[in-house]
Amino acid sequence: MKIKQKKTKSNKSFNFSLFIKITLLLAASMLICVTAYGIYLTKKVEHAVEKAYEPIDERIVPEKSEVKVEAATDNVSVLFLGVDDSETRGQGADHSRTDALLLATLNNKSKTVKLVSIPRDSYVYIPYVGYSDKINHAHAYGGTLATLETVEGLFDIPIDYYVRLNFNAFIDVVDALGGVEVEVPYRIVGEKDEFDRNTMNFEPGLQLLDGRHALSLARTRKQDSDIERGKRQQQILTALTQKAATVTSISKYDDVIEALGNNIKTDMNFTEMKSFLSYLTSGMPQIDSLTLNGYDDMSTGIYYYKLNDQDLEETKQILKSHLGLIPDTSSISSSTSSTEYSQTDDLTIPQQ
Repeated sequence: MKIKQKKTKSNKSFNFSLFIKITLLLAASMLICVTAYGIYLTKKVEHAVEKAYEPIDERIVPEKSEVKVEAATDNVSVLFLGVDDSETRGQGADHSRTDALLLATLNNKSKTVKLVSIPRDSYVYIPYVGYSDKINHAHAYGGTLATLETVEGLFDIPIDYYVRLNFNAFIDVVDALGGVEVEVPYRIVGEKDEFDRNTMNFEPGLQLLDGRHALSLARTRKQDSDIERGKRQQQILTALTQKAATVTSISKYDDVIEALGNNIKTDMNFTEMKSFLSYLTSGMPQIDSLTLNGYDDMSTGIYYYKLNDQDLEETKQILKSHLGLIPDTSSISSSTSSTEYSQTDDLTIPQQ
């Protein structure tokens, strides 16, 4: 009886030891796999950024930015351009109009972001042609260069980087991340899809949208205005950033990188792009949305959105302050609001 008990105890000891060895082996294997996957992703991103890299050689560095800034140490500004260069509309990347313009300023000290949507029909001065027109025409006149110069003049700040992406990139990235959670404000029937067909339908409420539906919602302005359209674009971009920053999305990065492909262009190199990761080290940064108020104008027979001068001036001061170009003006009254979006698991992707 004693021998049997001793044998049982020995077996228990042996099994525990084996369990420890297997656990350590699995942990080591997992570490090796994670490290290898990280190296693989890094190389793939580096290759993708090299393909996307498109500096603007003819651009003159703004006087306010005498030296090139670095996101890791400086406050920076990034202009996002969403363009429709589809064959359906017969436009090339350099002659298409911008369907979305979002300007982000990033403060390195506070790790905060100011995000402003520029209504596409805003009547502004376009330096490239020397007269005022709708801001989304600037890209058709002179590509990314003309748009950058126009936005710099509008807000009187330097634009340090740009990111230009087309509809395919947006759709594929959203799909690669498994959709994006967005609040649909009201019922929408027969909105245009990426091929300009009236096939997209929405029900109100928080939903998980696939890429095609997210794009359609970002573009619609049937039932409200360019201002509300801009707010939806800000909401979708913020939600997309939140989704990409989650641990569960790491395994999808390969598909995200693949999705971008040739559908994105930027003047950021790989090192500069990596420096923006500092804004995610403590989780999602605070993103404050700014709205450019104005009014509809048909006095010339052509629709323009005329920006409110006082509101535009306040927005200029906020952006300049956030970039550290002038003393802090946080006491200035503005339409700024902290953007926070909740996430829900029990959501479904609407089908066409």
